[in-house]
Amino acid sequence: MPATNPSAPPLWKRLLFRRLKFLAVVAVLLAVVLGGSYLFAPQWLMRADAARKAMAAHLEKKSIQAGDTHWVYYEGGEGPTIVLLHGFDSRKEVWLPVAKLLTPHFHVVIPDLPGWGESSQVAGGNYDIDAQAARLQDFMQALGLGKVLLVGHSMGGAIAGVYAAEHPEHVGELALLDSFGLKFKENAFAKAALAGKDPFLYNDRAGFERVLALAFDKPPHLPGRFVDVLVKWNVEHRAFIERTFDALRQPSQVLSVQNRLGQLDMPVLGLWCHDDRIIDISAMDSLRNGLTHAAAISATTLNGCGHMPMLEKPEATAQVLTAFALSH
Repeated sequence: MPATNPSAPPLWKRLLFRRLKFLAVVAVLLAVVLGGSYLFAPQWLMRADAARKAMAAHLEKKSIQAGDTHWVYYEGGEGPTIVLLHGFDSRKEVWLPVAKLLTPHFHVVIPDLPGWGESSQVAGGNYDIDAQAARLQDFMQALGLGKVLLVGHSMGGAIAGVYAAEHPEHVGELALLDSFGLKFKENAFAKAALAGKDPFLYNDRAGFERVLALAFDKPPHLPGRFVDVLVKWNVEHRAFIERTFDALRQPSQVLSVQNRLGQLDMPVLGLWCHDDRIIDISAMDSLRNGLTHAAAISATTLNGCGHMPMLEKPEATAQVLTAFALSH
């Protein structure tokens, strides 16, 4: 028999030491990889984080060619269909906190609107409200969605409102969240926009923080390198952002929903953050007063949020949308 060393540690201690050593090496490697990704490829970490949140919300990322656009969208859940449209200079991921609460009861579809996020952009194309509503019809038909609860936020609200007026056969209910396209009391944002100043343009982290302060009651903290990715996108797509913003300043676009309220005959929900500094809450009165043929009108005001209720108040937003969907 081989000789044994009576002073050697027991086998279980040696195995434990090896396991701890292995785990330490793995931890160091992960730290190096994650640290390197954060410094040199933060977009990878952002995509991974979005994928994690989408998985938690039981959503799958898909794509489809419809009309002139290669649409990228999330889809998941079972039940009545809810389509969620994001706003200006935004993307489908802003809906993930709300979607996580909706997919247990609804079939949820969240596209990147044409020109934004991962959906394609036609160079020099028209991306005003009317053009986007026409593209939305291509998307709805391509997916064969039938009648849906159509939810739009900000610019997405204007697109949703125009689409509902022109294609009521596809919209069972309409929900407008802090929506563009309605008459509201002129605020500092509106004055700047009408004067041609686009507050959504930024070249650095300070500019991005300024936009957050405008859009949020309590601006969220984002890692600096993540902000750099968003700044880079804004700079690289500057011509598109400026051209689209200029198009939306036209009177026909500013009142795109207001001028069609009388055509809406489905149940309509207006949901606003009380302290919205972009689309003043007075737009809700314009919405209610103009809905002369709506089957039902619901209005909800949320406190403690700015222009982004789906991010600042996701639970409340999901509850309001769920109650509205189930009551009609």
